[in-house]
Amino acid sequence: MLIDWHTHIHSPQNQAKPYWRGRCPMTLENVLAAHQLAGLDKSVISNSGHFLRFCKTVEETVAGLKDCNRYLAKCRDLHPDKLVAMATGVAGGGEECLREVERAVREDDCRAVIISSSHHGCYPDADEARPFFKLVTDLDIPVFIHPGDATTPAMKDYRLASSVGRPADNCLSLARLIVRGIFEQFPTVKIVGSHLGGGICEVIGRMDYAYELLDFSVFLGPYEPMLIKHAPSHYLKMFYFDSACYAAPAAECCLKTVGEDHFLFGTDSPPMVPLKMKGLKMMDQIGMTAAQHAKVMGGNAARLLKLN
Repeated sequence: MLIDWHTHIHSPQNQAKPYWRGRCPMTLENVLAAHQLAGLDKSVISNSGHFLRFCKTVEETVAGLKDCNRYLAKCRDLHPDKLVAMATGVAGGGEECLREVERAVREDDCRAVIISSSHHGCYPDADEARPFFKLVTDLDIPVFIHPGDATTPAMKDYRLASSVGRPADNCLSLARLIVRGIFEQFPTVKIVGSHLGGGICEVIGRMDYAYELLDFSVFLGPYEPMLIKHAPSHYLKMFYFDSACYAAPAAECCLKTVGEDHFLFGTDSPPMVPLKMKGLKMMDQIGMTAAQHAKVMGGNAARLLKLN
């Protein structure tokens, strides 16, 4: 089975927002065309969640979540043989946001939930987000952590906010979840980091020495409160990561770091429609055995989404 974990569809209401300039590529039609081009069995559809940074109130946020969740369920119902829907949530958004995630899972049969790596400057390791992780653990659904807004003055040029800023924010978000003890409090939670985790497999050695050399490296700053019992690399292997990166050596590094049981094929296409085949062909360049290929290209996603 060939499953693309990472594709996006936005609702017509969101596609009409002025920031898309009438050219939003995240449409049902584009997903279906890319699905056929790549010869996929299933495309997992989600909203990228970037609209959330424009929401100023809880009411506006919940309305946006309901709009995208219901539209994705509608798209899935139109093509149940091809599409699997993810809900959209806000990890620290409060009770109303939690209830919408639960509704989307129980009523719309969404098989996972996507959240932003950060939302209005807050990260999902915050205490306010703990009820969210309790809910998804109780529902037994995976959480897909996807980059939020990472625009800074230095990243406004050359589309660096997308190519560098968003993965960096994703890496920071996952790192904070590790050191803030998410896997100690919720050992069965299933968290999928997008885009190879934004480079966290490369920096994990630095995270380990920050933990292991507590007395020697006091000049680096505090390491408290201590919420973990093992080195960060121990918890890194509890994450899952998708392959959306378009660079075979980087994807191979991630595969070797977390293992074939925790690596998922994903393209982030749409929105980046021209990258669908590049993301697919890259998977033949990372040295997988036939058994590894079967897991990474669909078996792992099918297991997380309970498609078997």
